[in-house]
Amino acid sequence: MAQLSDYRLLCFDVYGTLIDWEGGILAALQPLLANQNQFTREQLLTEFHELEAEQQKLTPDMPYSHLLATVHPLLATRLGLSTPSKEASTTFGESVGSWPAFPDTVEALRKLSKHYKLVVLSNVDRASFAKSNAGSLQGFPFDKIITAQDIGSYKPDARNFEYMKTAVQAEFGVAPDQILQTAQSQFHDHQPARRAGIKSVWIERPGATMGNRDDPIFDWRFATLGEMADAL
Repeated sequence: MAQLSDYRLLCFDVYGTLIDWEGGILAALQPLLANQNQFTREQLLTEFHELEAEQQKLTPDMPYSHLLATVHPLLATRLGLSTPSKEASTTFGESVGSWPAFPDTVEALRKLSKHYKLVVLSNVDRASFAKSNAGSLQGFPFDKIITAQDIGSYKPDARNFEYMKTAVQAEFGVAPDQILQTAQSQFHDHQPARRAGIKSVWIERPGATMGNRDDPIFDWRFATLGEMADAL
């Protein structure tokens, strides 16, 4: 049976795996909610995730910050809230760079970098990721960064995984069977990675709502990235 140490490259989802996507979204939604507490965390995240996924299909080449700004008033309508101003929606879209990393992330990345090439495959735009990397990710030096903006589509589109496979083969000489997709979201990462012939590590992040499914698939499973790093 293969071991974690048999692989050469980790391909990371960022928002939800390295960065607290759900906490960041909820914090950025507070001005829209205006202290209304009738919505549960799960309800807010489920409604947001549905609208986001729909918008990503409709406008696959829209930068993520603009996509968030587009989804913001749609979410207000679905929740029966007042329509936000254009400025408020823009602020929501630009909140990505302020979302916090999970406490274990940076130290785990440092440990993992001793064993693997570390590649980002993220559903954001280049500017938003740059803000996150300069902020809560503490300028971590990933070996390669690939965003949805670079590809022109969002995960779980198969194009994103084919683009990544081609890029790491060309740049690092790493074949698909030497890659581990390392991510929280079943919807965005594990299901399409399996279809692309890539093994995966589920970083479960207990309590996460967005991107989860009733039929999780994975080759390894850890609660946090720190647990994975310690397992090597």
